[in-house]
Parts: sequence; structure tokens; C-alpha cells
Amino acid sequence: MQTMEGGNQAWSTADSVARRSYGKLVAFLAARTRDVAAAEDALAEAFAVALADWPRNGCPSNPEAWLLTVARRKWIDTSRRRRTREAAVPQLQMLGEGLDAAAGEFPDRRLALLFACAHPAIEPGIRAPLMLQTVLGLDADRIASAFLMSPTAISKRLVRAKQKIRQAGIPLRIPEREELPQRLDTVLDAIYAAFAEGWTDPGGTDAVGGDLTAEAIFLARLVAEMLPREPEALGLLALMLHADARRRARRTADGEYIPFTEQDCSLWDWPLIEEAESLLHGAGALGSIGRYQIEAALQSAHVHRRRTGRANWQEIAQLYDALWAITGSPVVAINRALAISEWQGAAAALEALHNVAADSRLAEYQPYWAARAELLATTGASADAREAYTIAIGLERDPAVRRFLQRRQAAL
Repeated sequence: MQTMEGGNQAWSTADSVARRSYGKLVAFLAARTRDVAAAEDALAEAFAVALADWPRNGCPSNPEAWLLTVARRKWIDTSRRRRTREAAVPQLQMLGEGLDAAAGEFPDRRLALLFACAHPAIEPGIRAPLMLQTVLGLDADRIASAFLMSPTAISKRLVRAKQKIRQAGIPLRIPEREELPQRLDTVLDAIYAAFAEGWTDPGGTDAVGGDLTAEAIFLARLVAEMLPREPEALGLLALMLHADARRRARRTADGEYIPFTEQDCSLWDWPLIEEAESLLHGAGALGSIGRYQIEAALQSAHVHRRRTGRANWQEIAQLYDALWAITGSPVVAINRALAISEWQGAAAALEALHNVAADSRLAEYQPYWAARAELLATTGASADAREAYTIAIGLERDPAVRRFLQRRQAAL
């Protein structure tokens, strides 16, 4: 008989599984169904069954396996209703066995599905967001944040992409090894976007965010091991390790935010930094420079400055120039302006920032307003700085960063 306590435990367990394993479960299902939307539908039905069954019969010891079993049954039932039983069963077996065999070349099933979602018939701009939702389980808000889009816009694009995959019969096929390099860029973009979203929660208050960071590094390591002659795979791993090495220095003992320039570098994980440096040198020896190598080189330049005490802001600004030429990203433009501020002063930095101010993607991008506020304050434009800080504070999700910005604003 269902009890209030049993119902609460069922909801709590289901919520925990959804946060922890949604992306992995969809990945397993989609690998068999070759239909992302159908996999999501089947998993949703499985969760509904769980919330009816678990309060009465208790939560299973392995809820992920329980949900996967039910979801597979739901999908098979749906498939059987669409075709005759005689035709459906052999086809289901063939799809599952064929995809399982292909995925065996990959050290991780999620990585296999990431490469599958990078199919050239899928619109390039939606491939990485599709991976983040279906493989890593990010919701529309987080995906929109990663790509400077509105949640509504990204949701519509994802729905259209899934409809096209289904209607056009785009095969969700694990690619052959020789196909991997041409799909690599999109996979790296998705892994880095996942890392960046997890990185926004350095205090570890968001379990999903913490899992994302560790999972992204894990996947990046697998890619680098699978494709050791791909310089951008090595560059991305170097970049992420450089960033992760500073994790302990990003907060005070009581959880307050510490900006990068004020961090105690003795708290940095120097063995991790040495590994990142080795990866970056290895990538450079392969003779092809790309975005992630330049971003890793920027992190390396910061480390060199802290080690030697020698200002190298001109070098850092020049690296941002190169990165801007490759990406045209407004995020790069913001960081470039901050480097120019250290090199040539806040007035020059504000001029550089003005060149991207009209980009509509920055209207609700907190780092833009925080950088603008800092630069305005430095030039003595207190009223404008105070207004920019107000916008930045309103956009910030992290309470510790919000308090930091409020202190900066109050100091005006």
C-alpha cells in the first residue's frame, strides 16, 4: 500500500536519477533506437511508471537499470504498434546488435553517441546543443546559456532538429574510425560547453554542475587517447586541466568568490598544470594551430606570469587577437578588452569593448556587464559603472559572485 513516506522517497530517488543519469540513459536508449526523440519519450514513460510503482513496491536497488529496462520495453511496444510484430522484432534486434558492435570501438558509450550526433546531415549549428541535451542531459536553460541564446530559441531549434532526424531518416550511426576527424570539432565544442556550464559552480553547490565538469574532463581524456594525433583534442584537454587546476583557489574558506587576479597561486594544482603544459607542447608539435590550443596557450601565459612575476599582458592580448580572428566570439572580445586594460589602460579597453557592444547576444550576458562596470569604474565614470554593476548583479546566478559584485559597486 502506498504511503506518504514511500511517495516522498520515490520522488526523491527519481529526481536524483534524473539529475545524475538522464543523459546517460538517453544515450543508451538512442544508441539502440537511432531515434533521439523516441528515446526521450520512452524514458519519460519509464519515469511515469516508476512514480506509480515505487511508492507501492519500494525503490529498486539500481533505479537506472530499472528505468532502462522499462524504457526499452515501452519503446519496443511503441515500435510494434507502428509495424507488424513479425517485421518489427528482427529489425529491433538488428539495430541493437549492429550499433552495439560499432560502439565497441569506443571506450565509453556516451562518447560513441556524441560522434553519432555529429552526423553531417544534421545542421552544424545545432549538433553541439543536441549532444548536450541528449547525451549529457542539460536542460534548455543551460544549453542556451552555453551558446548565448534564449531558452525558447534553443528549444525550438532542438525540436526541429529531432523532427528532421526522424522525418529524413538520418541514421544515428556510430561512425567508422576514419570518419572521426571530420566530426571531431563539434564533439569538442559540446564537451567544452558542458565543462564551462559545470565550471560556473565552483563551490560545488550544484550536483549536476559538479558532475558535468568531471564528466567533461573524462570525455576529453578519452578523445585525446583515441585520437592522439589530433592537436585540438590535446589542446582542449590542456585548456580544461589548466582551468580545473585553479579550482581550490576560486573560493575563500567560507565560500566567497575570489577573482583570478587575486587568487593565491600556491593553492593551484601544479601537477595538473604540468600535465596541461605537456599536452599543449605535444599539440604544438603536430603542426596545426586551432582555437583550443590558443585558449590553452592563454592559460599557460597566465601561469607563466604568476610564476615569474613578469607582466606579459601584451603577449596575452596578442593571443586574444589570434583567437578573435578564428572565432569572432563576443566572449573572446570581452577577455581581450580586459587584457588590453592591463596593457594599455581602461580607456583603450573600453574602446575595444565598444566594438562588440551592439551584439544582441551580450544584452543578458553577465560577464560583459561586469567587465564594462570594472572598466568604467577605473576611468572614474562612477555613475555609468554603478548602472553596469546593477545589470551584472541582476544577471548573476551565483550568490557568491553576486556578493562580490555588490561589494565592488558599494566601493564606488
